[in-house]
Amino acid sequence: MRDFLRLLRLMRPQAGWMALSVLLAATATLASIALMAISGWFVTAMALAGAAGVTMNYFTPSAYIRACALLRTGGRYAERIVGHEATLRFVASLRPWLFARMEAGAPATLQGLASGDLLSRLRGDIDRLETAFLRVLSPFAVALLALGPCLAVLAAHDGAMAIVTGLIILTGALIIPIILHAGSAASARRLARGSARLNALLVEEVQGLQELAVYDGARLHRARLLAASDALTADEQRLSQASSLATAPLLAAPHLALLGVLILGLPRLGNGGIAPAELPMLALLALATFDAVVAIPLAIQTIPTLLSSARRVFEVADTPAPAPEPAVPRAIPRSGALRLQGVGLTYPGASTPSLAGLDLDLVPGRRIAVVGPSGSGKSSIASLAMRFVPPSEGTIAFADVPYPALRGADIRDRLALMSQADHLFSGSIAENLRIADPRAGHASLCEACRIAQILDFIEAQPKGFDTEVGAHGTRLSGGEARRIALARALLARRPILILDEPTEGLDLATEAALLDALLDARPDLTLLLLTHRPARLERMDEIIRLEQGRVVARGGPAELARLLPPPALTT
Repeated sequence: MRDFLRLLRLMRPQAGWMALSVLLAATATLASIALMAISGWFVTAMALAGAAGVTMNYFTPSAYIRACALLRTGGRYAERIVGHEATLRFVASLRPWLFARMEAGAPATLQGLASGDLLSRLRGDIDRLETAFLRVLSPFAVALLALGPCLAVLAAHDGAMAIVTGLIILTGALIIPIILHAGSAASARRLARGSARLNALLVEEVQGLQELAVYDGARLHRARLLAASDALTADEQRLSQASSLATAPLLAAPHLALLGVLILGLPRLGNGGIAPAELPMLALLALATFDAVVAIPLAIQTIPTLLSSARRVFEVADTPAPAPEPAVPRAIPRSGALRLQGVGLTYPGASTPSLAGLDLDLVPGRRIAVVGPSGSGKSSIASLAMRFVPPSEGTIAFADVPYPALRGADIRDRLALMSQADHLFSGSIAENLRIADPRAGHASLCEACRIAQILDFIEAQPKGFDTEVGAHGTRLSGGEARRIALARALLARRPILILDEPTEGLDLATEAALLDALLDARPDLTLLLLTHRPARLERMDEIIRLEQGRVVARGGPAELARLLPPPALTT
């Protein structure tokens, strides 16, 4: 219930549209019911008048019938437009809301989610939430608004008719569907989780097709995928069966109500308690009243899946950012020194620290290289510097202002990072580069790519910068993708540049040319180079050697031989 109430709060900006949609739907439903009832009275009254040889005014009831028909048609059309407008506005606000909550804590808050699962929450689960109004809220609201007048008309003629009709409606449209769907609620909840798991497995299967073909000869991953698909299909079949069983009573209930009204009304017709033309009217009114509740069984079936999807969306949205934003952030200059003093980092659930006792003083114009084998803690320094995670011990400051007093956006506006997992989006090379600077001109793109040693490759392509890179950069080699990521980091023009294994996948000549071009083109660049390769370390101002998260040596280029560990950095 808490998740549903929270969903209602998110719908509040569209409350006006939704209320108008419900009002239009209720009006159209009442018009449809009135059309049936008035038509029954009119036909019967005309027949009786003809049999008795008397005249009657047929203009007024004909006008009522025509008005109800027009109101029903117009109301349905208007309700569809307004209801979908409300839903689309709600969904249009929901995705940016979720993305903003995710972005505030990324990437640390998303590390436990597979890409397929995350995609399922952003698309599949939110797509289910769009049914919250049209399939759940609106049917219940319309039923409440329409049932009252209908039962009141029945009660005005005979209280027993209203009671019998109300009990049949309650049983057929509410009690039986609730009982039937209670047994399938677990399947509905599993459906949301199972869809996410299947999406994650499908993404892994497609993205890792080459690796799985080599290393998964027993096709264990394919077996898991098929098992997830079979489980999802079984749950969908159970839900379909429950829906069919819940619909059956609602098909029989209107006829039972009609029969009940006739049975109760015939004695009163005999003693003159009800006019002859009124009994068909009341019977058809009871029959047509079920139009107001016909969508209730589907709404009941939708609720468990809806709440499961809402819970999955809120889990992501509520994941706290590891480095909370300050209530009153402090201002900082455009450039300044980045200082880490006694910094340590232990990731949640880890038994040993990734970093311990690190001191690093990156003043403007200084170039520092941190070397060490994979797993020594180099990438953790980048995460700490970008304020993706807070230190477990020690302090970090920019321009002598402690990180806890700064907004993450202000920090990342002064530091550019090329990480080991830089993502290339499905689009052109130019589109991927302009993520760093949407206003960058062709000359800026060429300059950044020249430094990154990728310009010759781009110009050799038939479409140049308009060349498509494919999903995740699959149309490029690993080295090409890395150099485009480096060019993107350079385009950001931040005062401090952090490069995490920038030359991975490059041959020695290209690696040396890239680093020389970078250092020559921007002699005033403040650089933090995280690498396990020895290329151009002699051009650094300071070299820090890490092993198992601890500084084991540091010094200048003159001490390079002492600072490089044996073969780990030279292979």
